[in-house]
Amino acid sequence: MREQIPEEKLDYVASCNLPTPWAVFQLHGFVKPETGKEHLVLTLGDVGDGQAVLARVHSECLTGDGLFSQRCDCGAQLETALKTIAEEGRGALLYLRQEGRGIGLLNKIRAYNLQDQGADTVEANEQLGFPADMRRYELCKPMLDHFGMASLRLMTNNPRKVDQLRAAGIDVVERIPLQVNRNPHNEGYLQTKALKLGHWLKANLTEPDR
Repeated sequence: MREQIPEEKLDYVASCNLPTPWAVFQLHGFVKPETGKEHLVLTLGDVGDGQAVLARVHSECLTGDGLFSQRCDCGAQLETALKTIAEEGRGALLYLRQEGRGIGLLNKIRAYNLQDQGADTVEANEQLGFPADMRRYELCKPMLDHFGMASLRLMTNNPRKVDQLRAAGIDVVERIPLQVNRNPHNEGYLQTKALKLGHWLKANLTEPDR
């Protein structure tokens, strides 16, 4: 029997319109009172009608999302997810403030420096004294409950994310692959995610998608 993760406390703050190149989303702000950490949800259409919602749970990546880094696939995943939701006319994107798989922006830069010297993404985090992935997803539950979203069609390649969401009581009814922007700068990064973190990615360009 799957262990249930205790629910996080998260406070809703405010909402506004957010025009994007693909659609006018509703942007909703939340804050975790114990830490002051802010998190966001973008919604489009009626997401509280009881039907499974096309969704992306996206962890903050300033270098990829805002600075166009090609070292990862994060920015391309964010853009593709928003575009896909817009094309469907209904969905949600949860934007969680857990930069660098939870180690923070400056430690992420330190990890990048180690990667420049030959470490892979897992080795770099571990050399800095961190686990390979510190991200948590139980705080998604109060966000989804706020909108009445009980089940998701989740855009992800990460099995750990699916498992944690289900452990938090969220019904993930479908997993939709989100493999985008493979390039010479992130090939090693993607192979490490597949081989060491178990992500549903082909380990190299000659293998079939899985």
